[in-house]
Amino acid sequence: MKLSARNQLAGTIVEITEGATNGIVKIEIAPEVVISASITNESIKELGLKVGETAYAVIKASNVMVGADH
Repeated sequence: MKLSARNQLAGTIVEITEGATNGIVKIEIAPEVVISASITNESIKELGLKVGETAYAVIKASNVMVGADH
């Protein structure tokens, strides 16, 4: 898979929860480090996502928020 995005985190799908139109896919990228993504149920099916399989969390930097405690 080739993408222009540099923030590609490989992991294992640990949970898929489908809702009415969107689902939540949880990918464990390190022990006890899980990233959740909301995608359409149609995308879940088209990508053939299954718990236990490898997937990638691709993060576009312009959509990441950063916070700090001061």
